Amino acid sequence: MIFLALGLILFLGVHSVRVFADGWRAAQLGRLGERRWKGLYSLVSLAGFVLMIWGFGLARRDSLVLWTPLPGMRHLAAVMTLLAFVLVVAAYVPGNRIKARIGHPMLAGTMIWALAHLLVNGTLAHAILFGGFLAWAMADFAVARRRDRVAGIRYPALGLGRDLLTVGAGAVAWILFASFGHEWLMGVRPLG
Repeated sequence: MIFLALGLILFLGVHSVRVFADGWRAAQLGRLGERRWKGLYSLVSLAGFVLMIWGFGLARRDSLVLWTPLPGMRHLAAVMTLLAFVLVVAAYVPGNRIKARIGHPMLAGTMIWALAHLLVNGTLAHAILFGGFLAWAMADFAVARRRDRVAGIRYPALGLGRDLLTVGAGAVAWILFASFGHEWLMGVRPLG
């Protein structure tokens, strides 16, 4: 469990620098330059990610069961993760109404993804991993929305075509991942 926790701290910690230490981040960017800062950021992030995934693989083998998921939660989680995929795609398709309305759809998608996984997995390892992501995404989302309000940042909506592309690409990505990718990466078939 220690490797999972350490990896989670590294991965989410480096992704929290702008949230909790933006002044320090700006100073490091000035001192190191953008290229070196991004290289260091990426290295720490990758190390945390690898440690987190490896640690989760070890921890989930014999993790303490904290709760038993309720019947029907698997279906609800499937719908929630579909929504999460659409939200993540919305972060990358310029001019869609989802991003215009939410501002930070990747963080919203991360919250929904994490909550969906907590609904269907009741072990300590799952609670640490997905609870950590949920708490981080909620904090980051609140700070990012506040930062946008203060700076007067608005995201434009350019039309229905962008919205359809966002929803369609998110749905296709979800279908492919739920049908093939999740089992290949995690060894679990989420759809049965």
